[in-house]
Amino acid sequence: MEDLSLHILDIVENSITAGAVNIRIKINEDTKENLLLIEISDNGKGMDEVMLKNALDPFHTTRTTRNIGLGIPFLADAARESGGDISIKSVKGEGTTITATFRYDHIDRKPLGDIGKTLIVIIASNPDIDILFEYKKNNSEYMLDTAEIKKDLDGVPINTPGVIKAIENDLKEWFNSTKLMIE
Repeated sequence: MEDLSLHILDIVENSITAGAVNIRIKINEDTKENLLLIEISDNGKGMDEVMLKNALDPFHTTRTTRNIGLGIPFLADAARESGGDISIKSVKGEGTTITATFRYDHIDRKPLGDIGKTLIVIIASNPDIDILFEYKKNNSEYMLDTAEIKKDLDGVPINTPGVIKAIENDLKEWFNSTKLMIE
């Protein structure tokens, strides 16, 4: 995968396949601490000890469509190649949290990619899933909570084109303002 946003998309798809209806995506870019952290938590079915032990093995998967599972191992490789690591915590029947850390300035760290577009794809294609997105870049913070947005929509589907466009514009505005503030 060329950028980290595609890894995030893959892990979120795993969460949805595991029955999650609440997914939290947390990104922290801390240039002072030379850290990029990506954390994805869900309330899916979780993993038992055997599955958790094998989660980093690309030749182990629970899928029936193919006999390899590359998402988590590829994210782990991307983190380790840039001086970081990955941790997975899971409780059967409760959910899973995957945390990947990267040395921010490492030459081999993949670019973050278009996080806004990734979120729009997730939200538009999964209107029944609640996504809590938290992004911190140094001293700037942004939060998007689709459960709160849905309450305000009063029955209008969140994946209605006008709603998606408004979310997309809000994301673009924040990312553009943070880019200007940091540079």
